[in-house]
Amino acid sequence: MNHWLMKSEPAEVSVDDVLAMPRATVAWFGVRNYVARNYMRDHMRVGDPVLFYHSSCSEPGIAGLAKVASTAYPDETQFEAGGKYFDPKATRETPRWMLVDVQVTRKTRLVSLAELRMQKALADMVVLRRGNRLSVTPVTPDEYKAILALAG
Repeated sequence: MNHWLMKSEPAEVSVDDVLAMPRATVAWFGVRNYVARNYMRDHMRVGDPVLFYHSSCSEPGIAGLAKVASTAYPDETQFEAGGKYFDPKATRETPRWMLVDVQVTRKTRLVSLAELRMQKALADMVVLRRGNRLSVTPVTPDEYKAILALAG
């Protein structure tokens, strides 16, 4: 089992938005980085735990717990001409961008980026590395346990 951190801008999709959806599940659309895509396509498995992270907001941080709810499949937004995530090189026969469904299991108190940075146990966490901009990153089991303890 792998553990993951997945970033979402709350103005686009927040933990509360997902909890209001049927089955509290959302397609993790719009990822346009090959490393993040490969994590979803090649390494994520149904049931893998996910830390739901709010980014690009006044106080970024972990806002909920979730799990991978599907195997990878083509992101339909790559085919929507004129759309924000359109990719003219993608075809239905050879899609370039994949996604997984993510099901929020519970909202947590916000564990802020500043609070994460203060934890020695999280010093090597990918999301805390300088220059990291990936929206999907692996989390070690020990990092996941430390965050669960912080989130309460």
